[in-house]
Amino acid sequence: MVIGRVRGTVVSTEKSPKLSGLKLLVVIPIDLDSFEEKGMPMVCIDTVGAGEGEVVMCVAGSSARQTERTKDMPCDNGIVAIIDHIDLRGKRLYEKFPKEV
Repeated sequence: MVIGRVRGTVVSTEKSPKLSGLKLLVVIPIDLDSFEEKGMPMVCIDTVGAGEGEVVMCVAGSSARQTERTKDMPCDNGIVAIIDHIDLRGKRLYEKFPKEV
C-alpha cells in the first residue's frame, strides 16, 4: 500500500469498455518521514470518490483488482481509501479536518 496525494486527473475518451465510467486520478506518493510528495506520479482508478488534494491509500497489482468496482478489470493501481488522519511514532502527521483551537 502507498499513501499519496491526488494531484490531477486523466481523461480518455477511447479506452477498454471495462474502464468506461471509472475516474482516473494522478497520485503522487508521500514520504511518511517528511510527509512531502516524493516519487513518480501514478495513475489510479478511483474506487472511493476521492478528489483533488486529498490524501489517499493506493494498492497495486492484483490487490487493485479486489474492489467491487475493479473486479476483473485491466487495473494495476487503485485508490481504496481517503485518509482522515495518520499517526506515526506518537505524532499526528496528517489530519484532514484539523481541530480548531
